[in-house]
Amino acid sequence: MRRITEQPGTRAVEAGSTVGTRSGTPAAGGEPVTGVRPGPDASGAGTIRTEGLRFGYPGREVLDGIDLTVEAGESVALVGLNGCGKSTLLRLCAGLLRPGGGRVLLDGDDLSRLSRRAAARKVALLHQSAPSVPGMTVRQLVRQGRYAARGPLGMLREGDDAVCARAMADVGVGAWADRPVDDLSGGERQRVRLAMALAQDTRVLLLDEPTTYLDLRHQLEVMRTVVRLREERGLTVVMVLHDLGHAARFADRIVALRAGRIAADGPPAEVVTPRLLAEVLGVAGRVGRDPEGGWPVCYPDHPLDVPQPLQNENHIH
Repeated sequence: MRRITEQPGTRAVEAGSTVGTRSGTPAAGGEPVTGVRPGPDASGAGTIRTEGLRFGYPGREVLDGIDLTVEAGESVALVGLNGCGKSTLLRLCAGLLRPGGGRVLLDGDDLSRLSRRAAARKVALLHQSAPSVPGMTVRQLVRQGRYAARGPLGMLREGDDAVCARAMADVGVGAWADRPVDDLSGGERQRVRLAMALAQDTRVLLLDEPTTYLDLRHQLEVMRTVVRLREERGLTVVMVLHDLGHAARFADRIVALRAGRIAADGPPAEVVTPRLLAEVLGVAGRVGRDPEGGWPVCYPDHPLDVPQPLQNENHIH
């Protein structure tokens, strides 16, 4: 079992620890909803580590010394209020931003020393939103994910390579290959964008609010797809989620940010508490357990007028 440390911004994990499988009610197709934990990848490929990570803009510090390790094969959800630094941390881990201090290591390589294209061969980021490209088909959009591997000349070649074909098949959009992306629903478009991220063929998948603007059915569809792909491909997954219920159900581990620092870090059963709701999310509420799956379930009651102080500036237990 993971231990939550007493010093802000740090985390200790006992060697060889894993978190058990959680399962829920069957979906319409009959298969159980699961958050399966395959355990760390023995090869170590896909390990992310941040050391003293800082980032800010003139007059505003966004991240204030983040020390975080995500082991290969882990699934981590980043939670916190808007503006706490979640998406910024994700973009730093993708190599899209340069740290103001500290560094991001991916499999031991300092991302700040890699070109954008070299970083894209190691980590894929599904952005919160993407501009519409009129007239682009599903196949053409998914092929954009191959730019880092194929380069500008390779992108001119016709036809799908095996990686694109697998990406479309894995998220169930192969039958839509020649449909215009603009003709798809929001949930269908998100699956296509997920296929584009998979086409980068990396061991690390970063997701920035993948369920935003989706109805409940499509939220669950996207989350279940991410869980399945992570199991099948052995991916390291880090995702920014606003829905604490999804984070508790579908992630191995929750990292909660407040004011640019790590306020809590550990398995959902340990991290999701009334104290987390008050001190990190600014609401009073209760926490129960799903009777079938066992994951934490939140019952928020009302917003707090004044954000609660972090007790002793230590991690939430």
